Amino acid sequence: MTLRTRSSIVTLTLLASCASVAAQDAPIPPAACAAIESDSTRLACYDALFRQDSEATRKADEQAQAARESLQKAAAEEAEASGRQLSRLRGALFRSDDPLLEQALANAGKGSLLDSRWELAKDSKLGVFQMRGYKPVYLLPAFWTSDTNRTPHSPNPSNTVTEPQDLDNTETKFQLSFKTKFAENLFGDNGDLWGAYTQSSRWQVFNGEQSRPFRETNYEPEVLLLFRNNYSLLGWKGRMAGIGFNHQSNGRGDPLSRSWNRIVATVGLDRENWALVLRPWWRVPDGNEDDNPDIEDYVGRGDAMLTYVRDGHVFTVLARHTLRGGEQSRGALQLDWGFPLNRSFRGHVQAFHGYGESLIDYNHKATYLGVGISLLEWY
Repeated sequence: MTLRTRSSIVTLTLLASCASVAAQDAPIPPAACAAIESDSTRLACYDALFRQDSEATRKADEQAQAARESLQKAAAEEAEASGRQLSRLRGALFRSDDPLLEQALANAGKGSLLDSRWELAKDSKLGVFQMRGYKPVYLLPAFWTSDTNRTPHSPNPSNTVTEPQDLDNTETKFQLSFKTKFAENLFGDNGDLWGAYTQSSRWQVFNGEQSRPFRETNYEPEVLLLFRNNYSLLGWKGRMAGIGFNHQSNGRGDPLSRSWNRIVATVGLDRENWALVLRPWWRVPDGNEDDNPDIEDYVGRGDAMLTYVRDGHVFTVLARHTLRGGEQSRGALQLDWGFPLNRSFRGHVQAFHGYGESLIDYNHKATYLGVGISLLEWY
């Protein structure tokens, strides 16, 4: 028996074990997933670890609500007797001597969409320095635009192209993205520090006359500190909030250089098959060497992403806006649809309209349409 054969048998055995345990509604040991050598198979195991039905999430939320009401009732009774109701109530909301109540509060939302991505519930955490998927990973062999940006420009004269580039309006786009947890439970049983990296490229693969160059590649490392939440708002469940630092650049020299840094706040809510993530941001000034001093007036000052998951289909709407009116009211809208094809690949369709499909096109408005396959979606 070859080494590869033995490795495959071990992998299949581990996956079978994960599936068997999941079928019994018992927790899958994280070590069973960590021992799998294949990246894609290991990720599938982690997916099975988190995959819960809506009924399990509903029960976790109900238990958390009951625990919260129990704490509030006890605090109110004690405060009424002592005459210090407000201070006692505030303190009781954040601590309890009853481990069962604390456990219920810490596991609110277990198995929900946002919990499956960010390990928010206390019993969902898998430890640090293990690779996870972040944004979708896809290949779009055909990525078409209605208006090719042949003369990228910026208010900075050093970042303005004077000679039109010979570019095709159809190219190939692909994206790679992953994240890992640097630290968890920084504040009691809450507060996780994540690091993430995303890279997206636009490749002029059909432009043989120009030696098929990469037209644009964007590099986006970021660090995020996320906290688990547990509140209700208009039928939605508030699951997480956080703050992070985001850098994005294209790694090119002048006049094609583009980059910026942001402090990004994150608020996440979900309900059944829906997830909503809101991200306002503040740009860190770049001083006199700014490649794109007006980027906020085109790409925007925040975005909102709404995702719907059903029967293996993932629909996502991403909207950005400058948060200004009149002539400065600009932004973009991106639609993504991921759907099952087979065990290994998914189909992926992407449509974009507005400013900033890439950094080099931050102040260029156009429509884009791409079709291809994906290995990972948002969920």
